[in-house]
Amino acid sequence: MLGRDLDDAERWVADWSASISERAERARRLAERVAELIGSAEAAGGLVEVRVDSGGALVALHLDDRLTGWPAARVEREIMTALRRAQAGLTDRVAAAVADTVGADSETGRAVLDGYDRRFPAPDDGSPGARGAR
Repeated sequence: MLGRDLDDAERWVADWSASISERAERARRLAERVAELIGSAEAAGGLVEVRVDSGGALVALHLDDRLTGWPAARVEREIMTALRRAQAGLTDRVAAAVADTVGADSETGRAVLDGYDRRFPAPDDGSPGARGAR
C-alpha cells in the first residue's frame, strides 16, 4: 500500500512539474510576441502618423507638410491623439497574443491585459478602430 501511495505521489509531482514548465513556456512565448508588437495610428486626417513600441513609447512620428501654418497647440493635440490611439491599439494586439499563448482566462493573461488596459485606455475621441483589433 505504501508503494502505491509513493507511486501516486511521484506521478503527481511529475504532472505538476510538467504543468509548471508548460505554463512557463507559454509565458515566455507571450513575452516574446508582446516585445515585437508595434502600434500605429494617425490623426488630423492622416496628416499626423505615429508608431509606438510594445511599451507604448513613441518610435516614429511623421508630420505632413500640410501642417505648416497650423497653430502649434493644434499640432500638439493631434500628435497626442494619434499617440493615445496607437497605445490603445496595443492592448488589442496584446489581447490576441494572450489568447494565442497563455489564454485570456489565465491568471497571467488577465494580469497582462489588465496592465495594458490601465496604462493605455481607449481614447474618448470616438475614433473608429481604437480598439478595433480586439
